Amino acid sequence: MKFISTFLAVSLLSIGSAAAASPKPDLSGLDTKDLLRQVDEWLSGEIVSLSIDAQNKRYGKLSEQQITDLDNKWRSENESNDKPLISATLSSPLSVYLTRMQGQSYGLFVEIFVMDNKGLNVGQSSITSDFWQGDEAKFQKTYDVGPDAVFVDEPEYDETLGIWRVQMSKSIKHPKSNELIGAATIEVNLTELARRQQLASK
Repeated sequence: MKFISTFLAVSLLSIGSAAAASPKPDLSGLDTKDLLRQVDEWLSGEIVSLSIDAQNKRYGKLSEQQITDLDNKWRSENESNDKPLISATLSSPLSVYLTRMQGQSYGLFVEIFVMDNKGLNVGQSSITSDFWQGDEAKFQKTYDVGPDAVFVDEPEYDETLGIWRVQMSKSIKHPKSNELIGAATIEVNLTELARRQQLASK
């Protein structure tokens, strides 16, 4: 946990200059231990492991072409009024759970999604641009590395929302067997995290 917290803190400190209207928050003393503890608690929920296990069984024998076809279907549905695959994923019990977790964070988490052992979305709090994450660092630097892997991407400034945000991804183990079963990505609102910690220190 100490290593993870240090890794995230270093990534947060790498933020460049923000737009003049929204200066970067002071992240030099940012404490991420509670944040990581909260995320781990969510991911240890039975709904997470049950959902991933079910999809691993359902899609376990998919070929690369079938995975590509599913991803292309998702992408095309993003541009269509008819969204059977997207709708089925967003209405799943896991997606409902993740949406509730995001809502209960009151702006701290921007997006949450969980992937199976192929990098396909299992549940998510909002629509992603693609269905397959297996070709991206969020999966390759977590699931492909091992059960305890954590990857923190480069922080970015969101001009639309006027916030700094960063994607933190980690492998997911089954809570009973400790078997590696999938991965998750949690996008954190750094501006809100820094604000809360500044208020708490007063």
